[in-house]
Amino acid sequence: MKKLLLLLACLFIFCNQYAQTDSLVRSLKQLNEVLAHQPAFDKKKQDEIDSFKKLLAATNTNNLPALFKAYENLYSAYRVFQFDSAYNYAKKMLVVALRLNEPSLINYARIKMGFSMLSSGMYKETLDSLSAIQISAVPDSCRAEYYALMGRYYYDLGDYDKDQYHTPRYIEKGAQYIDSALALWDKNSHDYLYYEGLKELKSGNRIDAKRNFDQLMARPGLTPHQIAITASTLSDLYIQNGDNDQAIILLIKAMIADVQSSTRETSAAFILSTLLYKKADIKNASICINQAFSDAVFFGARQRKVQVGDVLPLIEAQKYAMVEQQRTKLLWYAGLVTFLLLLVIALIIIVFKQLEKLKRAQKAILEAHHNMQEANRRLSETNEKLNDANKIKEEYIGYFFNVNSEFFDKIERFKKSIDQKLTDRKFDEIRFLVNNINLKREKEELLKHFDRAFLKLFPNFVAEFNELFKEEDRIELEDNELLNTDLRIFALARMGIHENEKIAHILQYSINTINTYKTRIRNKSVVPNEEFEKRIMQIKTID
Repeated sequence: MKKLLLLLACLFIFCNQYAQTDSLVRSLKQLNEVLAHQPAFDKKKQDEIDSFKKLLAATNTNNLPALFKAYENLYSAYRVFQFDSAYNYAKKMLVVALRLNEPSLINYARIKMGFSMLSSGMYKETLDSLSAIQISAVPDSCRAEYYALMGRYYYDLGDYDKDQYHTPRYIEKGAQYIDSALALWDKNSHDYLYYEGLKELKSGNRIDAKRNFDQLMARPGLTPHQIAITASTLSDLYIQNGDNDQAIILLIKAMIADVQSSTRETSAAFILSTLLYKKADIKNASICINQAFSDAVFFGARQRKVQVGDVLPLIEAQKYAMVEQQRTKLLWYAGLVTFLLLLVIALIIIVFKQLEKLKRAQKAILEAHHNMQEANRRLSETNEKLNDANKIKEEYIGYFFNVNSEFFDKIERFKKSIDQKLTDRKFDEIRFLVNNINLKREKEELLKHFDRAFLKLFPNFVAEFNELFKEEDRIELEDNELLNTDLRIFALARMGIHENEKIAHILQYSINTINTYKTRIRNKSVVPNEEFEKRIMQIKTID
């Protein structure tokens, strides 16, 4: 009896695995068929966009409500299709809302802008836009959308950081916003069930999360986009449970729905490619990772490009290795049958064809790798410039308030002294006080404040500046000097102030004098004149 039960159990497991494998094969076949028809789906999407553009062209620009609606239609058409266009029309919605002076519309437009920026991976800009929203002026329907978006912002931020210190705090904060949104939705609505399930999933309550997502997946009438996000999110639950096969089937369903709805703001293709790669299904993994890269580039999702850039070379390299293995086998078989001349000739032709494919594949891999390196280099340069700008901004905001505080203290003491002497009618002493004001010394003190603040940010500025000159032309400062006029002119340039008029105004020189200083200094430099200021801008701040 025990042997019979064991045999039946093994048979059940085998049948279940076979059914799951067969379902996976059929799902992948369906996915490839849908991908082949993607241009047709995208054309349908473009036709919809073109019809909205025609409505916009026919809209009276003086009819602001109609103009706002036309921009909203185009934003909705682009929101998960292309970031740049969606963000552009969201900004136009904001402009019209400001002209209408309608707080509810203004905040509504800011929510749409926030969604676009979050979808593109612009986390700081997203928070800046959403922080400007006056939630008290937002109706309940939009308020729920705002809270859900804030919740998604913190969840995405937690996924991006993936560390033990910040991620739990982001998840907790995201859950608080989701709770605020849930309080405003009907408990039977799609949004309520989805976001409640998302909150439970992020909080580690997988059983409750699965209940919600299973209920949604069984619900009739879901749009392709709703199917995609529900299936994709549910797949994460199966991945956490170690059931990658079921997760793959759900991600295929999500990817098919994304292609059919022309959704380019998606992570399903990327996650699916990684799971297929782990299963050693390199062919389909390559198809999915290239689809993910195409979607990320088309939509303009910065964080997706970075994610795909880490995985794409691995999959393509594995694909290349498999082709290499095939080539090796073909050569080996050719050696075994050298006695058959005709067969040898046929094998040689096959080998040459395979070599040609290998060259094309290698060229494509190298080009893709080069493109990703270039994109990462530009992203790194942009981040470095932003960090420099933030450091300069933070340091000089503090500098500005310190200088003004000292100046106001001086004015306050001077005012009290004048008031006292006016009360005592000591007019000669008042005249003495006024005449005793030393504007030149105040200016010098102000410049010293600037010098100290600047050298705090760029402590190696003088040394690196002098490296651009011969030994005899280098600047030697006096004992009590931090910077001189030559250095200040280019210190201001390093801070981003390049216009001679502004530099002349700050240092209280004439424009011609500034031009003379700059020309004289550049002519002494060992680098070409046109490269001089570029080298100045390469001087780094402190870390």
